[in-house]
Amino acid sequence: MDNLTHSLVGLTAAKAGLERLSPGTTTLCLLAANAPDADIIVLAFGDRWAFLQHHRGITHSIVGVIGLALIVPLVVHLVDQVWSRIRGRSPQTKLKGLMLASFIVSATHPLLDWTNSYGIRLLLPWSPRWSYGDLVFIVDPFLWLVLGGAAFLLTTRTRFLKFVWAGLAAGLTFLVVASPRSSGLPNPRLIALVWIVALAVLIVLFIKGARERWGSRIAFGAFAIVLCYWCLLAFAHSRAIQRGNEEAARLANSNGEVVARLAAMPRLANPFRWDCVFETDRATYRFDLGLLGDTASPDVVRYPKMAGELEAAFETIEAQRPVRVFLGFARFPVMQLADPDCATRTLVEIADLRYTEPGRARGTFSLEVPVDCPNEHSAR
Repeated sequence: MDNLTHSLVGLTAAKAGLERLSPGTTTLCLLAANAPDADIIVLAFGDRWAFLQHHRGITHSIVGVIGLALIVPLVVHLVDQVWSRIRGRSPQTKLKGLMLASFIVSATHPLLDWTNSYGIRLLLPWSPRWSYGDLVFIVDPFLWLVLGGAAFLLTTRTRFLKFVWAGLAAGLTFLVVASPRSSGLPNPRLIALVWIVALAVLIVLFIKGARERWGSRIAFGAFAIVLCYWCLLAFAHSRAIQRGNEEAARLANSNGEVVARLAAMPRLANPFRWDCVFETDRATYRFDLGLLGDTASPDVVRYPKMAGELEAAFETIEAQRPVRVFLGFARFPVMQLADPDCATRTLVEIADLRYTEPGRARGTFSLEVPVDCPNEHSAR
């Protein structure tokens, strides 16, 4: 998930009662909620392939999360000890309380990241296998609204924090309502209306003193809503898997193929449409699936598995580091030759079909590698 969601989870967890464990717990919860993403430091020492190789790696595994859950409170406690000595006062933090809060909040990070289709590798360093929840899109405005609303009601006590929350709300409202990307949302006008009405309700609750009336119950209510939302998404996902398998079997049978595996992945802010990718013994397919009585034949893309000239070209590049890293990450790798009839040089275009197609550059989710043309190989 995005770091805003992780931060809101940490802040809401602190206000649910963890902050009573020790002074400084709110800060610790924010740090612990984001600590596994410290793997971004790889970008300072390597390229995008180093980041792809290590992101959601050891820091997101069981071993890494436990290690960070121990380190973060120790650092916070040490900083408090040093600062207290400089200020000539007694240390304020309680290490046991910080440890308990850190373990609780740290566990939320891999859980949240598991829910989307990017996946995590829980069993590193013993197993590099990826695990995917396929429930929640990697950014979710509904989670922003629920968790951000709870955190806003429970933390806004000073004028400075009012300005901070107002700025954050304005920025997110622009993204959801007015930015160019908002046009990609399903029913953008309805979503914009719901978003604005929800913000107005939160402002009214703040004015009416919701924090004083309900206190930490607001935080527990927010987490309960998130859990109910996940349950609804899990139900929708099971329906998408069922219908996706039926459609995949039909498509595979029409080509004399057998379905080997299928994934149904969520779309942004739309639990009623899912992206399905499946693999057969001879090809990999992608199509979109509607759950609300959509009987129209889906738009389907199909990429045959490597053979002939493509396989020969791939054998010349498979040892290259970017290719090895990309294929270690890709869940549904597909590839094609950019120009099979070329004279001297062409490209092997590789992509992870859950995100994009070959030839459509999209950051680290696709790769283009120059190779000699197939006729050049045969000439040699």
